[in-house]
Amino acid sequence: MAILSPRRRRSAAVSVAAVAVTAAAGVAFAVGGASAGTVSGTLYRDPSSAVVRWVAANPGDSRAAVIRDKIASQPQARWFANFNPSTVQSEVSGFVGAANAAQQIPVLSVYEITNRDCGGASAGGAPDLNQYQTWVSNFARGLGNQTVLIILETDSLALQTCLSGAELNARNQALTTATQTIKSANPNAKVYLDGGHSTWNSASDTANRLRAAGVQYADGFFTNVSNFNPTSSEANFGRAVISALNGMGISGKRQVIDTSRNGGASGDWCADDNTDRRIGQYPTTNTGDSNIDAYLWVKPPGEADGCRYAAGSFQPDLAYSLANGAPNPPTTAPPTTTPPTTTPPTTTPPTATPPTTTPPTTTPPTGNGCSASVSLNQWAGGFTASVNVTAGSAAINGWTVTITLPGGAAITGAWNAQASGTSGTVRFTNVSYNGRVGAGQTTNFGFQGTGTGPGATASCTAS
Repeated sequence: MAILSPRRRRSAAVSVAAVAVTAAAGVAFAVGGASAGTVSGTLYRDPSSAVVRWVAANPGDSRAAVIRDKIASQPQARWFANFNPSTVQSEVSGFVGAANAAQQIPVLSVYEITNRDCGGASAGGAPDLNQYQTWVSNFARGLGNQTVLIILETDSLALQTCLSGAELNARNQALTTATQTIKSANPNAKVYLDGGHSTWNSASDTANRLRAAGVQYADGFFTNVSNFNPTSSEANFGRAVISALNGMGISGKRQVIDTSRNGGASGDWCADDNTDRRIGQYPTTNTGDSNIDAYLWVKPPGEADGCRYAAGSFQPDLAYSLANGAPNPPTTAPPTTTPPTTTPPTTTPPTATPPTTTPPTTTPPTGNGCSASVSLNQWAGGFTASVNVTAGSAAINGWTVTITLPGGAAITGAWNAQASGTSGTVRFTNVSYNGRVGAGQTTNFGFQGTGTGPGATASCTAS
């Protein structure tokens, strides 16, 4: 069963309570040094996402380089949307454990509420709310004790048209209990409830819905998973919601914004046929806004909305349309490990013990040259590598890294670099946006392969 994703809806522009607001950047791809929200650290890149698997399986596709560099390289949410109470704990534990091992922050999107999507394109969820609570309890047991970001039930509050009064009360109680269950299991979990988006319900209505669902026990709310509104519009809307919550005596709540597909035109809910969409701001916890904890890619770019393709299915033409022409990602936020090539395309994370990591081999920078250090993660039948390229005492305008692989090892794919060769001695050269590296600064690329990777050595030549 594919992970289902929420429908995108369009509604009339809302009337937001007048508040003094400084607009956040709309489609900005670099964040200044201003203060952020309550979350800090590097977001975790899902090592078995559909887009990463597609790139690994289609290295010769003409769209692969763009999709690899601008989408597959970025951290995105892992959706937990299958009703699997007997296995969800181990699936969550495997995903969170891998993120913890990388000392990074995972984003988990819980999408299991009963009567999900009001029977729309992403219908499903737990059979009833008692079974939902069992599933949530098992989910929470896998969260560990380090920081995790939980996107709790997209559309569950913004879309309520199919619920009777009794059903709405029961849903609100279920979301309150789910929040408390997750926070009790992991006090470091950050839980965000559904805030819809800036062109759906009004800020005051949204605040009332959040209060009824127990936002006072959560860390805040998320917006824009179900639309493509500009980041500035969502930030303004979020401030109005926070102001309304403050007026109810609920303070200290913050927003996260889905920027995965809001870099182009806004409007109709479905992106499957719309070529005016673009990826928005790259994911980060450095928002420069004390009201906003993170800009996230909750809805993975390239996964369908359900009007042309099956909801949640990865479509490379959609991914390419979103990425082509978009700015390149910041070179200061290199990707994390890629998946083992033997991982089958499933909707759940690997439950195996996280891979062992070989310490990086490093040659210090000398003069005006560069050095390269490689860290390898060995999996069953394959490995992934992250390579740091560091300039010497002067800036460089290009680089070539030579990797000598152990016998039997072969490269199957790379990102943020162009590879020449597949086995033995393989040379990696910079791509257009990461060739220039300032004096003493570092950029990053990575590759994956089959066989045994540990033992590989790296050297760097500047150009």
